[in-house]
Amino acid sequence: MMWKDKYKIGVPLIDQQHEELFKRVSDFIKTVRQEGIWETKLAKVKENMAFMQEYVVVHFADEEAYQEKIQYPDLENHKQVHAKFKDAVNGYVLRLEQEGYSEELVQEFSGKLMAWLIMHVAAMDQKLGEYVVSQGGQL
Repeated sequence: MMWKDKYKIGVPLIDQQHEELFKRVSDFIKTVRQEGIWETKLAKVKENMAFMQEYVVVHFADEEAYQEKIQYPDLENHKQVHAKFKDAVNGYVLRLEQEGYSEELVQEFSGKLMAWLIMHVAAMDQKLGEYVVSQGGQL
């Protein structure tokens, strides 16, 4: 699953962060699917999880700050979607810590991450890009 130029919304900071998220989620999924002993992959899996947890918070904060700055009409809805996703990520992290990092649970999590990323960036954030364009470009 690779980043595509059609996902760009025309706001350099956000596009850069989205591209990084796609790269990291792709790496995460590759690690999970690689042949080999699960225990040896676990360190990389945990590293990726920690990054996702941190980066998602940074990215959402930047995206919301930008939306506030341009007075984006769908900001509240966008914030709710972000909050739900953060809760979902933290929920998986908690489950993994409690139930153990089983291959099945990590695969389930990576699939959810990918689906969400595509839905959010390819659909919801495109509306943000359209709004920016309707307001005369980079705001």
